[in-house]
Amino acid sequence: MKLRARVAAHTAIMMVLAVTMLAAWPVRGAEQETADAWLLKLGPALNMTTYRGIFVYSRGDQVSSMMIAHRYRDGRVEERLVQQDGANGEILRRGNQVLCVLPEHGRIHLDQVIPSGPFGEAFASQRVPVGAWYQPELLGDDRIAGYPTVVIGLQPRDEHRYGYRLWMEKHTGLLLKSHVRQDGDVLEHFQFTMLEITNELPDSEFVIESGVEVKEVTPDLPMSDKPGEMDGWTLGWKPEGFMPAAAPRTDRGQAVAFSDGLATFSVFVEPASGVDMPQGASRVGATTIYMHYANPGPEDARERFLITVVGEIPPRTAMRVAQSVTVDDSNALARTLMD
Repeated sequence: MKLRARVAAHTAIMMVLAVTMLAAWPVRGAEQETADAWLLKLGPALNMTTYRGIFVYSRGDQVSSMMIAHRYRDGRVEERLVQQDGANGEILRRGNQVLCVLPEHGRIHLDQVIPSGPFGEAFASQRVPVGAWYQPELLGDDRIAGYPTVVIGLQPRDEHRYGYRLWMEKHTGLLLKSHVRQDGDVLEHFQFTMLEITNELPDSEFVIESGVEVKEVTPDLPMSDKPGEMDGWTLGWKPEGFMPAAAPRTDRGQAVAFSDGLATFSVFVEPASGVDMPQGASRVGATTIYMHYANPGPEDARERFLITVVGEIPPRTAMRVAQSVTVDDSNALARTLMD
């Protein structure tokens, strides 16, 4: 699996988490003004608010803008994302179905167009106590894209997480702007520049433009029955609070995802034969990629496995996760990868 494919697979896992949280988040009626109460509104608002707009997203030195139409109707989310810069790529989501469009000048990869951080993750599971790992606080009021917002800060309680700053629209709780932060620096930035929150959007806004050839369709993203299951390898350490997260069954055990309710990282294990990738860490914005080679044991000293950790965690944390992986049964792992 190439590096781009690993990053795209991790992003697909993030998308799965986002689309499955409709059943996980409760809808609260009475408005409360604590930071914790605002956070409870974030997940439902991202799914159950109907809106159209344009947002910009910056990660490292990469800046892109996307047009979005988002509709919640009859218990199902529909969403269309259209890339505004460069090639005319699109992503269309209807419930758990995701359709990617190949523009004229090359394939659009999920990792290039779907933001990470709170917009992509959307606090995917209320079962994870976010407040145990982040200190929420109200930071005041602001105005984004013409809408009044409340600003929420999330300070990490340990060195294994980034901090976040969220701007939430006061009436719906919709996230209009976010920062992923470390030591005062903004690593990633998402913000609506134009927005209309409405009650209904026409079907025409969820149709791929004519003349653009559809090249890649992911018809369904079924969930693994046993999230966190590892075949032939063991993860010796992960940051406290990161729990196994749902992942597409198509990964067949190659990838295992973990989330603390806000940040997510994925661990990939594969035979290193024919793979010549440098060890170490790289980071784009808040997304770290750490690669490490592991040997099963003295009896298999010639066989190496490539461990890749991809996620929204600091490089030192990703390194510690990767270096804790041990391959216990190379034969079992090989069988899983061939299935």
